[in-house]
Amino acid sequence: MNSTETAIVLIEFQNDFTSEGGIFHHGVEEVMKETDMLSNTVNLVNQARKAGVQVIHVPISFAENYSELTQTPYGILKGIVDNKAFKKSTWGVKIIDELTPLKEDVIIEGKRGLCGFHSTNLGFILRSRGIINIAIGGFLTNCCVESTMRTAYENGYNVVTLTDCCASLSIEEHNNAIEKDFPMFSQPMKSQDFINVVNGKEDLVLEGKGYD
Repeated sequence: MNSTETAIVLIEFQNDFTSEGGIFHHGVEEVMKETDMLSNTVNLVNQARKAGVQVIHVPISFAENYSELTQTPYGILKGIVDNKAFKKSTWGVKIIDELTPLKEDVIIEGKRGLCGFHSTNLGFILRSRGIINIAIGGFLTNCCVESTMRTAYENGYNVVTLTDCCASLSIEEHNNAIEKDFPMFSQPMKSQDFINVVNGKEDLVLEGKGYD
């Protein structure tokens, strides 16, 4: 896995999820502690930058009145609106201090839904930089991470999901996504295993989960 053709895609490491006092932090806090996902992600990013891997941040944000969404939202987007989360220019929408983007990082703009590709320029950025391998982590394991993973797989990228850099609203939802869904559309790996592959210390063994 050539580091110059590889990117880490960090989904919604923002205060409303990640930090004490964030609107949805209480919901994900248990799984964050269970997986130690924040420390794992910080460690991974530090190693990845040294290895020459592109770091890409994919935050979500909305106008004060959520004018980008339908007037009758439902599902998880209704939860965002009802709880007044991820509003532009608020503390909750900011990327957490521990993962403050550096000048060589890329911050993707325009995420208004679940998939990191839809409504954003993520695909353009990846193509323009010659990226063919992407490793995904963030929130929520079974929502935005999974949606982005599926699209990346369909678009022909070599997809790794960082199992210890994700969190969801319950450990059951988190584990179910990793055990049942992730192997169908990605190569699930722990973050240290991924960076070992990038650094040539381990081989990437491609495995498939078919219909049998």
